[in-house]
Amino acid sequence: MRDPKWVRWILIGVVVAFLGVVVLLPVATIFAEALAKGVGVYFAALREPDARDAILLTLETAAIVVPVNTVFGVAAAWAIARFRFPGKNVLTTLIDLPFAVSPVIAGMIFVLLFGAKSVVGPWLVDHGLKIVFAVPGIVIATMFVTLPFVARELLAFMQAQGQDDEEAALTLGASGWQMFFRVTLPNIKWGLLYGMILCNARAMGEFGAVSVVSGHIRGKTNTIPLHVEILYNEYNFAAAFAVASLLVWVAVATVAVKKLIAWRGRTTA
Repeated sequence: MRDPKWVRWILIGVVVAFLGVVVLLPVATIFAEALAKGVGVYFAALREPDARDAILLTLETAAIVVPVNTVFGVAAAWAIARFRFPGKNVLTTLIDLPFAVSPVIAGMIFVLLFGAKSVVGPWLVDHGLKIVFAVPGIVIATMFVTLPFVARELLAFMQAQGQDDEEAALTLGASGWQMFFRVTLPNIKWGLLYGMILCNARAMGEFGAVSVVSGHIRGKTNTIPLHVEILYNEYNFAAAFAVASLLVWVAVATVAVKKLIAWRGRTTA
């Protein structure tokens, strides 16, 4: 607060200029290109069968991945924050691993694990099970890259809160499940929701890992980001940016919900 006003204004100006160039300008460009040929073309691109299939597959993938990672995140955060056991630091490191591994490399790993030439490949073929270049591969790859979001958010939340309330509930005779549903879950609900919306946003926007395992089969294994890439490579820019704008709306909704959760968390604290 003792810095001269000119220093503060310069710093604020630099931040605003940087955000304008790196964030606002690209977002504005997406909508400008999407609407360049009119609103009719914009909505026609979203109603096109391949686009509709990509949207449905993206929603289906997120609908599977988010609940699974939520259950895992709650269990992992609870175990790490509340229990002492050998290998605790190793478990925490493994949860963080998807942050460090390139999504493309992650996709290649699943191709090596479940592809036709893998160890289990012949068995999968004999039993009519297809993982790579099919929806199951997309779900597994997306689950991997989004795994840390709920767990990491809840872990920090639970460690900061401590366990006094839970110990008090147990002292008063509550069972483990009663303690979880009546004490733990209400205490972590805002962190849980925040982790879930981050997980959902990443699941819907994931490109690298999904690109490797999907096979880019139109109408079957293309998610929204993959469909955008195909349209862009075909020089169908209006349609590409129209479909891409859906992911921008997801990002805007994510930020809005995040702000709402932060506000509710402060008002109910």
